[in-house]
Amino acid sequence: MALEKIQIVDRIEVVENGSVQVRTCTRIIEDGKQISGTFHRHVVAPGDEYSAEDAKVQAICVAVHTADVVAAYQAALEAAKAAQLPQG
Repeated sequence: MALEKIQIVDRIEVVENGSVQVRTCTRIIEDGKQISGTFHRHVVAPGDEYSAEDAKVQAICVAVHTADVVAAYQAALEAAKAAQLPQG
């Protein structure tokens, strides 16, 4: 009975604001058959550091996170923050 733990990035999605959503699957394999699996999701927002990400995620971030996308994302964050400030 040999157990093996495998972690793979199995889904990468780019949403409208340029954020890259990443799903990692952790599989437990026993004698060649998957006996367990869990998922973890995280987001790489425009402007975030992504050098520790999977190579596929890095390649997508390089293509998507252009200077214009990062600037638009930061502007949207600032606008949302300003809208939440109390008026007075």
